[in-house]
Amino acid sequence: MSQNRTMRAIGWGVIAVCALMFNLAQAQTSELSAIPLPPASAQTPLHEDTQDEIIFDSLTPFDFDVLLNQYQSLPKTSSRGFLYLPPGASATNPAPFMVLLPGSGGVKLGRQMIYADQLLSRGYGVLVIDYYESRGIDDDKVPYPLMVTNVTEFDVVTDAFSALKALNNHPSIDPERIGVMGFSYGGMATRLAMDSRLKERLAPNVPAFAVHVDFYGPCFQNIGTTQTTGAPLLTLRGAEDASNDLVACAVEEQRLRAAGSEVSSKIYATAGHSWGNLQKRHMNKSTYLQGCEMIFDEQGFPFVNGVALIDKNASTDRDYRYKLRMNSGQFFEGCVKVGYIVGRDEAVHQDTLDEMFEFLSKNL
Repeated sequence: MSQNRTMRAIGWGVIAVCALMFNLAQAQTSELSAIPLPPASAQTPLHEDTQDEIIFDSLTPFDFDVLLNQYQSLPKTSSRGFLYLPPGASATNPAPFMVLLPGSGGVKLGRQMIYADQLLSRGYGVLVIDYYESRGIDDDKVPYPLMVTNVTEFDVVTDAFSALKALNNHPSIDPERIGVMGFSYGGMATRLAMDSRLKERLAPNVPAFAVHVDFYGPCFQNIGTTQTTGAPLLTLRGAEDASNDLVACAVEEQRLRAAGSEVSSKIYATAGHSWGNLQKRHMNKSTYLQGCEMIFDEQGFPFVNGVALIDKNASTDRDYRYKLRMNSGQFFEGCVKVGYIVGRDEAVHQDTLDEMFEFLSKNL
């Protein structure tokens, strides 16, 4: 696997950026189609010593309104992850566990695998979810805009809850001590997983994630969370990371506190984006959103500046929703910015490890 690629704007936002920067809104979008989902595969049986690659049942809702209202009618998707147990984990000594959600560049040798090794060395088991390959996307071959158009943040959080259900059946994992952490795109999904509505729909019969850790997940979405699962959240951000609007993130974190969770936050004055990856620190030329808040109503439909992005009678067909995203650029005009600092910062990386393990030691 190659090193981490530069992370860019996320979800609906990245499609808006693509539409504006690459004129996709002017393209023959009727000729564009979502990448077909591969057929579902059998789940991996989970025994006391099961490790390495596993397959588990999931769904691909694509949009929030579908996830809230029609997820039960979705066909099964097979998701994929890499499961590692710490030394000594067994049915008589079940381990605490963390589900890792990669950034929008997918599973790479850097970052999530580095953090996975650190977690294992401290006695935590790890599942790194590969939400792209599960849906037929080779993240070394498919262009970045097509990757994030085909797999949304709502697909990623669905995979997280699907993994939570599967891991409850692993004899060597303590079901009361399973947490979730994510980077950038995955950080957004980590916060989504705090919403009690999603927990009740996607994993109603198992304990909730015990902790959440968000590494620099952008904060331009307000999904209307009024009640969290009650689990605590740690957020880690860089003041020199323009892709994270720190004011918007502070507002988001206060909403989550008001909804029932303890939220701890640390901002590093000289840090950029993705400080744990293998790239040298640099200013990229990638695009991001700033100044546009996406607000979701009670049914899960998104609005920007009071304008609906999806008609409430719109088809839930994945291919149709894909085309909607590819045509969303006009909703975000004036909010697209270019360039932010990204890359390895060893001092910040080490400090965030200390922060993370102190948080996990206290709460997991």
